[in-house]
Amino acid sequence: MRKAALLYNPDSGGRSKQRKTELESVLALLRSAGIETELMLPHSAAEAQEQTRDAVLRGCDAVFAGGGDGTIHNIIQVLANTPVALAILPLGTANALAHDLGLPRSVLRAAQAVLQPVRRRVALGRVRYHDLAGNSSGRFFVVAAGIGVDAHLFYKLHTGTKQRMGMAAYYAKAWQMWFMHPMTRFKVEFSETDSSKRRSASVTELLAVRIRNFGGVVKELAPGASLERNDIRLVLCHTASRMTYLQYVTRGFLRLSWSIPGVELSYANRVSCRYLEESDSVADNSLANVYVEADGELVGMLPAEITMIPDALTLLTPPR
Repeated sequence: MRKAALLYNPDSGGRSKQRKTELESVLALLRSAGIETELMLPHSAAEAQEQTRDAVLRGCDAVFAGGGDGTIHNIIQVLANTPVALAILPLGTANALAHDLGLPRSVLRAAQAVLQPVRRRVALGRVRYHDLAGNSSGRFFVVAAGIGVDAHLFYKLHTGTKQRMGMAAYYAKAWQMWFMHPMTRFKVEFSETDSSKRRSASVTELLAVRIRNFGGVVKELAPGASLERNDIRLVLCHTASRMTYLQYVTRGFLRLSWSIPGVELSYANRVSCRYLEESDSVADNSLANVYVEADGELVGMLPAEITMIPDALTLLTPPR
């Protein structure tokens, strides 16, 4: 690295009086290593992408994402399919990607860990969907995309609550939804990796996962998922049983290899999702809105398609 940009999201992980000191320490570390570094403070997703675009045009070798998975999500929309690398400073609420990469929780130690990094070129997922205004749109994702129950959680979870309560807001709202969400069904079509056979299913939740370790309560959400692969680990919830959902999350938390009836794991490179046709309806609410999230950010609604883009992003990670 010769030149880098450090994008810090002031809203990530709540506000902390220590942030200014931490950022100054990271800037001093990078500059002492001979890396010309500029601090940027975007206050919106659009501004984060614009500042990342400016950093690329100014010849930065790397962009440090000072925030959580949402901050990373905004930055990769610009860094995808470029040679500019992404480094991570875990300053967010969940920091799932940082957990999976084995980065230290300390911001300064995370920066130290990538001064002599392993450069990993990884695939990115891409999800196309209809935004909340009904327009066709698309996003890259690096952690996971979700359709159904988990995306409905982000639809219901107000940003202000997230900033005030952090992960407690997620857990509280998830617990409430466990009792109240109608478990709307939708149709999924996909071909398993290395198979030409097309499959379809009626599900209440689809997760397209790229990482193994989410950290926190969830931990291993999709056994077999890995950034080293060029496909997606699918979690298909055929069930509408609330107890089954709870069993599956418990299995991940305890890192057990239980087989949960009604929950299927598969690998795929392309997945299509749409609303059930009325003739396919299995419940009165089957045609209610089904939402789509990418890397924990609500992006839109069905219909949606998820594909993989190989060799799309360079990550700076600690030596193994």
